[in-house]
Amino acid sequence: MSDRPVTTDGAWVPDACTLPTTERPLRLAEWDRFFTDAVRGIDRLSARHLRFQLDGAARVEEMARDLTARESSCCSFFTFGLSRPDPDSLSLDVLVPAAHADVLDALAERARSLRAPS
Repeated sequence: MSDRPVTTDGAWVPDACTLPTTERPLRLAEWDRFFTDAVRGIDRLSARHLRFQLDGAARVEEMARDLTARESSCCSFFTFGLSRPDPDSLSLDVLVPAAHADVLDALAERARSLRAPS
């Protein structure tokens, strides 16, 4: 099975995703809301590593933990890590194996297109 992104309602979904097709538009909408409401900056640290600078609010941390836990259950190639560099900031690291760098590319592009203005 290919890991190239698949278009679903104008958004990407990797072929390796095991989330039922009927649930994908809802998950995509959740990610879109997250990118719009929570992401303040995006840093591409390597082909396999992406870092989102997030709004530091506790509700954002809770949302990120919930969303990434559910995403890991259907797209097990993702590795997510949340950290608080200081009390007012929050970072979400997303790592993938080299074979899935194209999925990370699509995730980064989607986030850039939807994130809240700085």
